[in-house]
Amino acid sequence: MTFDLHVPTSRSLKAKRAAIRPVLDGLRHRFRISVAEVDHLDQWQRAEIAVAVVAGTDGRVQELLDAAERFVAGAPDIELLATSVAWLEASE
Repeated sequence: MTFDLHVPTSRSLKAKRAAIRPVLDGLRHRFRISVAEVDHLDQWQRAEIAVAVVAGTDGRVQELLDAAERFVAGAPDIELLATSVAWLEASE
């Protein structure tokens, strides 16, 4: 899942990273999922972060993605502009 974010109060890359760092750390620690900033690295007020989830069932993956989206949407100083999801199925 990717999250396209706007950081309206940011006036520098340092301020942007300070605003999104709690989101990245919160996703890692609260949900035990992989997360990284993947786009808009040189823009002050934009960020795109991606999460990767592996679980035993599709339902558990969906639960984690829904919870991650709620967490990101509720983050202070950040506006969630869009989300997208891509599924990879294991071949047998």
